[in-house]
Amino acid sequence: MSDLKIETGSVPAPETFSITVTEKGPLLVYGKPPLAEQFIMPDEHNESWYFQEGKHFSTEAEPTALCRCGASRRKPYCDGSHEHARWDPELTSDQEPLLNEAEVIEGGTLAMTDNPKYCVFARFCHPGGDAWTLTEHSDDPEARRLAIREASMCPSGRLMAWDKLSQKPYEFRFEPSLGLIEDVAIGASGGLWIRGGIPLRREDGRTYEIRNRAVVCRCGQSANKPYCDGTHAAIKWRDGLEGDPVGETIPEEVY
Repeated sequence: MSDLKIETGSVPAPETFSITVTEKGPLLVYGKPPLAEQFIMPDEHNESWYFQEGKHFSTEAEPTALCRCGASRRKPYCDGSHEHARWDPELTSDQEPLLNEAEVIEGGTLAMTDNPKYCVFARFCHPGGDAWTLTEHSDDPEARRLAIREASMCPSGRLMAWDKLSQKPYEFRFEPSLGLIEDVAIGASGGLWIRGGIPLRREDGRTYEIRNRAVVCRCGQSANKPYCDGTHAAIKWRDGLEGDPVGETIPEEVY
């Protein structure tokens, strides 16, 4: 693991877990991590506030092939439709650390890093003002609390809140797991949420930066593959999966 890039604040998953992005086809999942729908749930003002689990899907097959072209008829699994679908499978994202190209927003007691290339349009950065303004006003305890929460709820890690005194980021401690993001408010399905430091690699063995949270494209239309860039929201892509938000929720506090 010593030669791998590991994002600050992230801990690599046990070596049994990994995901291989095939060059022209599916995502191959190893290690049998739990896989479930994750619904973006609103607060009383209809702003994105938390995730709630829906239907679970098996990853017992080793590997489990998950669709990344958006055209499979048995989603979330691959059925070979990528061979005939109209999509561009090219992996266009560079392999630079996310923080290398991030802007830094400075506040009283917090800083926040922001790399908009990884925006997945989940909109957790808006309640209670917005994460940028809240960070700038983080001398205020309530603004600080909300800034940390909003940055930490960003599923892709585009936003990350940092304590200015300790110089350490705030992160949820996720177990290695996968989420199928469902965004009912905008009528779209999102990317595959990879949590808990599961390595993502190409077929030739090159490994992307290991991150505590990342989202990869499922609709086949992102311009930053393998990562999601929010295109699913613009095209209103739907995965057609049945399920309801009846399961566990992401905890309220970060660690």
